[in-house]
Amino acid sequence: MSDSAGDRETGPHGVRLGTAAGRWVLLTAVLGSGMAMLDSTVVNVALPHIGRDLDADLAVLQWTVNAYMLTLAGLILLGGALGDRFGRRRVFVVGVVWFALASLLCGLAPDAGVLIAARALQGVGGALLTPGSLALIQAVFHPDDRAGAVGAWSGLGGVAAAVGPFVGGWLVDGPGWRWVFLINLPLAAVCVPVALRYVPETRDPRARGRFDVLGAALGALALGAVTYALIEAPEKGASPWVIGPAVAGVLLGVAFVRVESRRADPMMPLEVFSTRMFSAVNGVTVCVYAAFGGFFFLSVLQLQVVVGWSALAAGTALLPTTVLMLLLSARSGRIAQRIGPRVPLTVGPFLCAAGMLLMTRAGSGAVYWRDVLPALVVLGLGMVVLVAPLTATVLASVDVARAGLASGINNAAARAAGLVAVAALPLLVGMGPDAYRDPAAFSDTFRKAMLWCGGTLALGGLLAWTTVRTTPSQCHPESRYSCGVASPPLDPGESDPLRGA
Repeated sequence: MSDSAGDRETGPHGVRLGTAAGRWVLLTAVLGSGMAMLDSTVVNVALPHIGRDLDADLAVLQWTVNAYMLTLAGLILLGGALGDRFGRRRVFVVGVVWFALASLLCGLAPDAGVLIAARALQGVGGALLTPGSLALIQAVFHPDDRAGAVGAWSGLGGVAAAVGPFVGGWLVDGPGWRWVFLINLPLAAVCVPVALRYVPETRDPRARGRFDVLGAALGALALGAVTYALIEAPEKGASPWVIGPAVAGVLLGVAFVRVESRRADPMMPLEVFSTRMFSAVNGVTVCVYAAFGGFFFLSVLQLQVVVGWSALAAGTALLPTTVLMLLLSARSGRIAQRIGPRVPLTVGPFLCAAGMLLMTRAGSGAVYWRDVLPALVVLGLGMVVLVAPLTATVLASVDVARAGLASGINNAAARAAGLVAVAALPLLVGMGPDAYRDPAAFSDTFRKAMLWCGGTLALGGLLAWTTVRTTPSQCHPESRYSCGVASPPLDPGESDPLRGA
């Protein structure tokens, strides 16, 4: 930043955290990641109101969540690569602006089709800004200050995740569900000028070769086709409109694997899966985040449709899980570092499964302290035990030089798992297009869905027990952790961060 005030506080090896320039850089990163975290927590709370206002069926609510997750999961690795090549600040700012404009379109959407399209565009912006947020900290701060900066970023991001359901509920019950999206505009209006003024531009001089656009497109199209088939199946049955996309999704997935195995510069180098630990922990990740995705999608509907709570009450009810993660995850990471990941990655999923099974008590006439809070406390404790060690184990399973790539793949796997779960669970439990308008029908299928989620978590715990080594990790998960539950945090690593070129 040749002509910014921060130049005077930028040493030869980076910005110092205690300076004004350092605080501005941290604010930029927090605002960017905060937009994405808020969006991941507030939208679910608004779903019943969106459905009623737009006269939409359950499939529209699924797509409201999944359109965003689809483009985000499919493009997040490519987004990191663009930042390395063209400048992390530049791509981050483009992502923030893109995300804000797509949020405006969501807020003004006159019908369900426009809303879903705008959510897909929002995911593209998220794929640009999400990896860039932490990459800015890693690239801009002095090496001695990076751990402190990442810790501050994680803590402040955790606050954003914690207040998200409360803010979402307050907005939905107050000015309306459209403000769940419009709230991103003032955040972007602060973030962009601060980034342009105070954040120095950085890029990876080693980033060469072509971008794996074909791989990214095939991966996103495969996920999209399978998701479409799962969401449409309850209404259309075994029709060509369901079987065709399902078969196409499988074929596109096979094509994706073939392309990635043959390219010299793939977005997702398949040889990284030859490491047994990396493959196993990603399997655990898929099980865990599939269950999380299904739970957080359906639970806010259950609390509003069946229990009869307002959006604010339903959003606030979920706070214990995030608060427990915010307060205890760093300590959990340090314990896991001493004893090794096997026990936390086994016990954590089973605790989460118990919490989800307890949530089946949240039916008509439920009392919060008796029927809901115990479930959320048990679930939150399971997440505390599980999430930080899971991320650290992924990073420890590969060479340091590939830590950014490993974390990016793990993040994409988590988002894809949540995407498929939101699409598949209603089909598996017989939840029809209008189920969320019928409290009795929805409550019955919700209980079945919690059994599916609990079983998926138990499968993840068993997989961890049988495949994960007991060697204590050399990673420091507390310096990388953020309190979002939609996916693990991204870590750009020391080199080759998220690069597919």
